[in-house]
Amino acid sequence: MIMAAKLVLACSVCGSRNYSVPSNRNQSVRLEIKKFCNTCNAHTLHKETK
Repeated sequence: MIMAAKLVLACSVCGSRNYSVPSNRNQSVRLEIKKFCNTCNAHTLHKETK
């Protein structure tokens, strides 16, 4: 069984790593999505981590 690589998204305000999404290895730019952060209790920008 082949496992797909995952991207981890971290909140840009508090730094907590809340989400993981399947990756598309053909991307050259880092993913940035506005998601809900339970720590901040608000919708904040989440960026792809290394």
